[in-house]
Amino acid sequence: MKKLTAAALILFLGVSLYAQVKTDRWLKEYIYQHASPLLLEVLNQPDTFQYQFIYTKIDRDRKNRPQLTNYYLNVDRNRYFNPASTVKMPLAFLALEKLNDMKIPGLGKDISMITDSSYDRQTRATSDTTSPNGLPSMAQYIRKIFLVSDNDAYNRLYEFLGQEYINRKLWEKGYTNARITRRFVPMTEEQNRHTNAIQFVNDNIVVYSQPPQHSQLQFDFSKKILVGRAHLDRNDSLINAPMDFTTHNNLPLEDLQQILQSVIFPESVPGARRFNLKAEDYRFLYQYMSEYPSESEWTHYDTAEYFNSYCKFFFFRAGKLNPPPNIRSFNKPGWSYGFLTESAYIVDFKNNVEFMLTGVIYVNSDGVLNDDKYEYETVGWPFFRDVGNIMYRYELERKRKRKPQLNKFELEYK
Repeated sequence: MKKLTAAALILFLGVSLYAQVKTDRWLKEYIYQHASPLLLEVLNQPDTFQYQFIYTKIDRDRKNRPQLTNYYLNVDRNRYFNPASTVKMPLAFLALEKLNDMKIPGLGKDISMITDSSYDRQTRATSDTTSPNGLPSMAQYIRKIFLVSDNDAYNRLYEFLGQEYINRKLWEKGYTNARITRRFVPMTEEQNRHTNAIQFVNDNIVVYSQPPQHSQLQFDFSKKILVGRAHLDRNDSLINAPMDFTTHNNLPLEDLQQILQSVIFPESVPGARRFNLKAEDYRFLYQYMSEYPSESEWTHYDTAEYFNSYCKFFFFRAGKLNPPPNIRSFNKPGWSYGFLTESAYIVDFKNNVEFMLTGVIYVNSDGVLNDDKYEYETVGWPFFRDVGNIMYRYELERKRKRKPQLNKFELEYK
């Protein structure tokens, strides 16, 4: 075989690199045609704002089975973004799955979950003032994760699952680029490999006792991930160098969308990619993925801080809008280091509309990370509002062969 010429090699490499980015021409043109001036400014600077977006169209067959089609804008699984609190969603699913897999009589999400301290910098959790009985439980942790994106609740599920279990399970389900390595408290890599001893207790009887765990899993950290031009370290000292995210959590946008889809529509994905959940688990998750803080029966939140759109980026977070009663979002957002991310299943019960939206944007004009100076209010949340409204209007006008039967997602809220 003849050797490739230098020009041909450059062309080949260019095509290969370009092929990593997924963009559907129809979606791009449609969004551009209906974009506000602010949204156009963002869309025209993909390298600055590093946005990625997935719109999922849902059609129903004669038996009301969902047929999903994804459309992409600037989606690149090799472009890192910090997933922040979106990683809490797969941990909630895995925690319920682990309970089901264990098949221990009396072990369930509602009984007391007591966490001990077993290694350096670990903390105990023996009470929970937000729960009805003052005791922590997996159910209450999951509620808080979806209602207000509680960090401690995530840490407790991380400790129950263990670093190695989390990643092996996600990889087995096909999410081989996912990497969840840390709690949301300052810890070293080794400290995050160690997780606490935990007991599940019901009526003063220990139903299950889990010893401390240590992850032996090896990650590939050979590819450096550097973001920004400078950052503040843990002592708030300015370091004039990019922030290193090489060992941080990672969850590509396509994986995030698929994980949500696998729980909203488990029948739409292969069995190997599903979480082992019971019917009652799905109902529980749908309830708290869509509930607002003001509707919380278990915890009374200060709605000035935790307003109803606090965790609803698409449509509502910009301006702290109160969602109308006919629309529900089953979702999980995340925000950190200038990255805003959300994956959502949107339902309009009045107009029989359903679709999924998943997106991320980076808003950090000064290039300094960890300084809490990000354009969330002026650029980030308006991006989610505008893109969401464009696709919602499209869905309202789109002709469907069959109206979806959405009874499964019509829930009662307090």
